[in-house]
Amino acid sequence: MRVLLVGAGGVGTAITRIAARRPFFEAMVVADYDPERAESAVAALDDGRFSAERVDASDEAAVAELLRRHGCDVLLNATDPRFVMPLFRAARAAGATYVDMAMSLSHPHPERPYQECGVKLGDDQFAQTEEWQKAGALALVGMGVEPGLSDVFARYAADELFDEIEEIGVRDGANLTVDGYDFAPSFSIWTTIEECLNPPVVYEAGRGWFTTEPFSEPEVFDFPEGIGPVECVNVEHEEVLLVPRWVDARRVTFKYGLGREFIDTLRTLHLLGLDSTTPVTVPSAAGPVAVSPRDVVAACLPDPATLGERMHGKTCAGTWVRGTKDGAPREVYLYHVVDNQWSMAEYGSQAVVWQTAVNPVAALELLATGAWSGSGVLGPEAFPARPFLDLLTAYGSPWGMREQ
Repeated sequence: MRVLLVGAGGVGTAITRIAARRPFFEAMVVADYDPERAESAVAALDDGRFSAERVDASDEAAVAELLRRHGCDVLLNATDPRFVMPLFRAARAAGATYVDMAMSLSHPHPERPYQECGVKLGDDQFAQTEEWQKAGALALVGMGVEPGLSDVFARYAADELFDEIEEIGVRDGANLTVDGYDFAPSFSIWTTIEECLNPPVVYEAGRGWFTTEPFSEPEVFDFPEGIGPVECVNVEHEEVLLVPRWVDARRVTFKYGLGREFIDTLRTLHLLGLDSTTPVTVPSAAGPVAVSPRDVVAACLPDPATLGERMHGKTCAGTWVRGTKDGAPREVYLYHVVDNQWSMAEYGSQAVVWQTAVNPVAALELLATGAWSGSGVLGPEAFPARPFLDLLTAYGSPWGMREQ
C-alpha cells in the first residue's frame, strides 16, 4: 500500500507517528499547503517510507497528479471538511481508494432549518455511489473517531450484543483543561463551529432524518474512567447520517459534552457573525482585503495540536445503545478513552487529535490486509466490527464496554 496523506496539521502529524510503528504500508507521502509542516512531520520520524510534498487540497488536478506521480493507491484526507469534495474527486480521477474522517458539508433547509434537513452531511459523496461502484473503487467515509470508531461500535452492538435496537446515541465527553487559557478548543475551531451551530440532525424510524435547534435536548451523561457526569446536547454529526444506512435502529442521535461556557461562546460568535465563512472586506496596511470571519477566529486561537503540554485530563468517545437481547432489556455504553498524559508521553500528540488519528490508520491496515474490502461510498458500519476493535487493542489503546 502506498498512501498520500493530505494534511499535516495535528491529526495528520499524529497519523504519521502512529503509522510509523506499523509495517503494513510501503510508502506514505505527507502533503500540505504549508510545505514546512509536511517536512517537519516527516523529519521527526527518521523513516525512509515517508516523504513530504506541497499541495493545495482544493486543486483536484494537482492532487490527482501527485497520486499518480508517487504511485499512491490510497488518499487519506486529514484536512478540514471544506476540502472533502475536491479530494474525493481527485482520488476517483486517479483511481485511488479514498478515506476521510469528516464528510461533505451540509446546507440548512432554506425555509425550515430547525425542522427539515436541507443538504445533509455526506449527501454530495453518497450521490456518487454508483460511479464508485461501477469502477470497483472504494471511498471509506467518516473513518475518524466520531464519526468512525463510534460507527464501528454501532455495528458491533448490532452484530453481537442486541437482537433489536431501540436507540443508538453517540455520546462524547471529556474533563480536559488547558493551563493558561480561558478558551482553548482541543480540536479545530473551524470544524467545531460548523458542527455545533448547524441544525442538529436526528433519525427516527418511520420519520427519517429531521433537524432540531442547536444545543437542544440537554442531558447529563456519566462518562467512565473518572471523567464523570457531563451535560451533553444535540450537535450535527455524521453518525446520525451514517448509522441508519447499515444498522437497524429506531432512533439515532449525537450529543456532545460542550459545557455551558463553551456553548455561550459559540452563541456569541454566531450573534456577532463571526461564525460565517463568507468573506468580508476589511481595511489593511496594503489596502482592502477579503477575509472569512471564521478564519479570523481560528487565527486568533491557539493551534489545538500545540496544546498537549498544557493539557490535562481524558477524552471519551463512545456509543450508547439501548434495546433487547434474548427477550430481555439491555443497555450498554461502548467507549474509548485516551488520557492526554499517556498520548503525549507515548506519541507526543495531545489526546483528542491522537484519538482521531489512530482510527484511519487502523482502517488502512485492515484494507491492506484484506480484512476489510468493498466498493462504492461506504461508512464504517459497512464492514465487520470485530477485526477493527481487535486491532485497536493491538495498537495499545483498548476500548471498553459498560453495562448501563
